[in-house]
Amino acid sequence: MKFTLSWLKDHLETEADVHQIAEAMTMAGLEVEKVLDPAAKLAPFTVARIVSAERHPNADRLQVCQVETVDGMKEIVCGAPNARAGLTTIYAPIGAYVPGLGVTLVEKPVRGVVSNGMLCSASELELADESDGIQELPPEIPVGTPVAGLFGAEPVIDFEVTPNRPDWLGVAGIARDLAAASVGRLKHFDIAVVRGGFPSPISVRLEAPEMCPVFAGRVIRGVQNGPSPAWLHKRLTAIGLRSINRLVDVTNLIAYDRARPLHVYDLAKLSGTEIVVRGGLTSAETGEHEHLIALDGKTYAAGPTDCVIADANGERPIGLGGVMGGESTGCDDDTTDVFLESAWFDPLVIAQTGRTLGIHSDAQYRFARGVDPVSVTPGLELATRLILDLCGGEPSDIVFVGEPPASPSPFAFDPAHVKRLTGMDLTDDRIGTILGQLGFLVQAAPTGQAEPWIVTPPSWRRDVEGPADLVEEVARIEGFDTLPEVALPPVANAAGGVLNPRQARVRTARRALAALGYAEAVTWSFTKQSTAALFGGGDDRLVLENPIAADLDCMRPSALPNLIQAAARNAARGFADAALFEIGPIYLGDGPKDQRTVIAGLIAPHAARHWEGAGENPLFALKGDLNAVLEEIGAPVASLQLVQGQNRDWWHPGRSARLQLGPKNVMVEFGELHPRVLKALDADGPMLAFEIVLENVPEPRGKSGKTRGSADLSAFMPLTRDFAFVVEDAKPVGDLVRAAAGADKTLIADVRVFDVYRGKGVDEGFKSVALEVVIQPRDATLAEAEIEALTAKIVAAVEKQGGKLRA
Repeated sequence: MKFTLSWLKDHLETEADVHQIAEAMTMAGLEVEKVLDPAAKLAPFTVARIVSAERHPNADRLQVCQVETVDGMKEIVCGAPNARAGLTTIYAPIGAYVPGLGVTLVEKPVRGVVSNGMLCSASELELADESDGIQELPPEIPVGTPVAGLFGAEPVIDFEVTPNRPDWLGVAGIARDLAAASVGRLKHFDIAVVRGGFPSPISVRLEAPEMCPVFAGRVIRGVQNGPSPAWLHKRLTAIGLRSINRLVDVTNLIAYDRARPLHVYDLAKLSGTEIVVRGGLTSAETGEHEHLIALDGKTYAAGPTDCVIADANGERPIGLGGVMGGESTGCDDDTTDVFLESAWFDPLVIAQTGRTLGIHSDAQYRFARGVDPVSVTPGLELATRLILDLCGGEPSDIVFVGEPPASPSPFAFDPAHVKRLTGMDLTDDRIGTILGQLGFLVQAAPTGQAEPWIVTPPSWRRDVEGPADLVEEVARIEGFDTLPEVALPPVANAAGGVLNPRQARVRTARRALAALGYAEAVTWSFTKQSTAALFGGGDDRLVLENPIAADLDCMRPSALPNLIQAAARNAARGFADAALFEIGPIYLGDGPKDQRTVIAGLIAPHAARHWEGAGENPLFALKGDLNAVLEEIGAPVASLQLVQGQNRDWWHPGRSARLQLGPKNVMVEFGELHPRVLKALDADGPMLAFEIVLENVPEPRGKSGKTRGSADLSAFMPLTRDFAFVVEDAKPVGDLVRAAAGADKTLIADVRVFDVYRGKGVDEGFKSVALEVVIQPRDATLAEAEIEALTAKIVAAVEKQGGKLRA
């Protein structure tokens, strides 16, 4: 919604400038988008006079003009056909920005002659839609006069209208709120009744009162249409509307001035003597809706839910009620007799028509939000008076059909609610004054009623339904900046902290994975049923009855499919080397007991090729990251069993494993994802992942919140011993590492695998695993006998796991 300051002053006596008005609107709850100042845009342009004009030596269509300007005599090259000696026009100096061309002038030669500026047309300054040449001004205007003052350019306020305030779609409604906010005094104008001189030859029949409860109109004959006067043309063009002709411009003016859309029909183009308001028709044979060519030149199909205005006994559609008129009955310069329409259309019907047909006209915008039903007759009278003043003519009696919807109902109100809800300490007189200035009727309640007032909202405020709405009105007009500042009461911190143990572990895992270089993904808890089936789900228990999308119709049984698809989308956009994680729920059955929280991670190792090779094995890198996360969340890593060959079928059978505390407590599955699954999800492999079931990770022993003790550092140098054990090829190496480390937990600080060998010297079906054991003396340097004894304990512990010391 846009308006100018001079337009506002037609309704509001005020000394405030445009910026003060914008500030007052903001404080009153109107969202000002911007203040457009065309005067600032036209500031560089001044009046100039052409002294001489000669043909350009190198171009037949150009002239070299000597121009008297505010900067002295300037030589300017001009291509306008009307450039001539003695012409008073508009001058743009070097460095000026020409808005109609979108260029900033620079000094440069034009066909060999330097042009020291530019002579401008009205369209180049966005003062007109088109121009035949440079602007011709009256010769008596002095050279150097600013152009902005000549064209009456004034600032325009552009603000956003909330859906609940259709009265703000008229300048009169804005003036009313500003007057209540003490920005000025509201001007009250009585709309004079225009008496008809003859009965209306056009009657109206309502066949769809649910779409159009009330319809009024009158005939005005003998009008003289044509271009609008300067004041009307200027007012409309200032807010971005195109001036069409007097009749149409009057309806546009009232729509923006009073939030009252109207429509005018050329009487000579109407068929018959009756206008019918009905729903759109559908052909019984073809099932197609009837068609209408609207004023925008487009053809629309009006269905039964759309309101149609028709003539010829209701057979020919001539307009979409409350949305747009038809091309067949539009007014032009030859129009002499008109039928003027003022009606009220149901907002829901008009909103649906706009969405269905894709029409967003000024009328549709207003009717969809709710036009004041009481304005039907006043709007018709006001338009009649303006048409008679501008076009002449003789009006008929008014045709009024139907019954407008009931006005808002009164309700009880206690002014003490203002202080209770806002803290504002206002007198009853001040509260009553604000409500009265906004159009509310405030009356004393009957004796014995709890609330002292009965308040009736005005017909244009159907959004006000109760006391809280009135409190909001008082608060915004008094000013939200006057709300008292009151500190919230202090709240003691919970003794046990704000996070429970599980939440703390989730936060720890999130930070650990981020530190390892993983990016967190937040995806839906839903997936496609066929995708869920790939991960052991997809049965009817997990299918949604009312999904938000066709491809999100099933609760996810795993977080991995969403991570796989996210990595695939990254790869499709040129970022193939992804490392993602997500912490969230998965669903294994049809009840809360079957819901689990998982920590899932995924890597897609697609690093750029390099002559050094692929680097670290990605599966070992993933396992290292997994162990780091498990240690951070307090999982018993040293006690975990690594089991291969028992993972579910979306894992690669030979490149995956699980970590468990016995067969009944599987904490983690990890490894490479099966190529079949990746292909089904349109993802390029390889991809490796892990999924930790948080419920299966036991809480760390000891009291929560206990801090770590001091570091236990030995003063003695550590020593290492290497061992090579031959074991069956299927034996997990981790079992040997744990066995060796458990041989003496006091002295053995670490056990590392540094080689795995298969080949000559090792029987088929077996492998040689080389371990480096780090021994850390504590109390004294170990004697050779003590080292030999520890070595024997290590060999014995590993032999219990099936290992045999290699000779």
